[in-house]
Amino acid sequence: MNENEDLRRLQKDLEARGVKYCIGAYVDIHGVPKAKVVPIAHMLHMAEGSERYTGYALDGLGQAPNDDELTSIPDFSRLIQLPWEPKIAWIPADNHFQGKPYPLNTRVALQRQLTEAGKLGYGMNLGIECEIFLLRQDELGRLSAPDPEDKLSKPCYDVRGFTNNFEWLDKMASAINGLGWDLYSFDHEDANGQFEFDFAYADAVTTCDRLVFFRHMAKHYAREMGLLATMMPKPFADKTGNGAHFNMSLYELQSGRNAFACPPSEDPHGIGLTQLGYWFVGGILKHGRALCAVFAPTVNSYKRLVRRGAMSTFSWAPVFNSWGSNNRTNSVRIPAGGGRCESRNADGAVNPYLAATLVLAAGLDGIRNRIDPGKPNEDNLYAISEEERRARGIDFLPQTLQEAVAAFAADPLVEEALGRELRDEFIRYKSEEWQAYHLSVSQWEVERYSWMF
Repeated sequence: MNENEDLRRLQKDLEARGVKYCIGAYVDIHGVPKAKVVPIAHMLHMAEGSERYTGYALDGLGQAPNDDELTSIPDFSRLIQLPWEPKIAWIPADNHFQGKPYPLNTRVALQRQLTEAGKLGYGMNLGIECEIFLLRQDELGRLSAPDPEDKLSKPCYDVRGFTNNFEWLDKMASAINGLGWDLYSFDHEDANGQFEFDFAYADAVTTCDRLVFFRHMAKHYAREMGLLATMMPKPFADKTGNGAHFNMSLYELQSGRNAFACPPSEDPHGIGLTQLGYWFVGGILKHGRALCAVFAPTVNSYKRLVRRGAMSTFSWAPVFNSWGSNNRTNSVRIPAGGGRCESRNADGAVNPYLAATLVLAAGLDGIRNRIDPGKPNEDNLYAISEEERRARGIDFLPQTLQEAVAAFAADPLVEEALGRELRDEFIRYKSEEWQAYHLSVSQWEVERYSWMF
């Protein structure tokens, strides 16, 4: 059976399931989904690239007003029928330009980097921990937890805070499982109004597709209740922020075996990570400061990456380019049981395709060059002295978006992995974001200085 026959069969199946419209959703440089909507009768035309887009109207797709349009080519293998509106099918898509995959599309960039991993015999599995706030926004735009009883100073794992928000949580959990993502845990997180959803890992492209849809779905179900769901990295200065920790491993393409997993007895550090896994970690650390720009891509991100900030306790967020075993004060850790590494820099504003592309490239650089990550850091890095930090050779991660973009721009791996055009688009947009923030005058400044001078 040829591809057109397969698509006609899918079209008839979708029509029988009540689908009337198709959304071929690609993302801009921020990871925000964009699309046109096509009636189901035109699905086959959509598959051939019938929908055309002016790239100049979108962030980070690098076009001028006189350029030919982009098209979007849907990936029907990852189609989702909207749980709350079964008349609509959501289909992740890639941009093409004049019949070829468009290199400035970050989903295309990830697939290119996976091809590079394939040349070494590996694929990439990825799990992303989804931390998210459910909030009320008043007429002045101020945010607060909608549950008046959710006000413990340490609300992490709070059962009452969970059950009081059960309506939204149940909608989310039911939808996640209905989509076949295998939700295995969810809970009240470390801040008032904050929750975490953990579902099974998958291949890197599938997991990135799922994160983009997760954000869209969470906002929809919150809006139904008159609330706001946000994965903004740091909504509150005095509370923990939203991470989106990347849990990564490589698998052997021929056997499917996890190439990072081994018995702890075979690991010199006794953790359960193979030599290949340690080289991968070495590559992440070598490029850690540049990676921070895509893991933590907003001005607000760097208000999360602090030891304590305006909080009364440590933040749990990484501030050092370091690694260890089950130690959350490192930016990279090997969770209990081994077999994977976790990058804790990533936050809820991440474009998952862009971050996965660059971290995979960094890890592959570690493998090709057998980069040793050094000894694991097992103590509380928030509390060690500056002398001890320097003696161990531990660098700080960037502390502002401006610093992160400078590190991104200075690392040759970035252009190798993303191409010059996508690299330059990211630098341009994020530099403009920093400049706009830097030129704004905040309420904090008004309250501090207007009466002082």
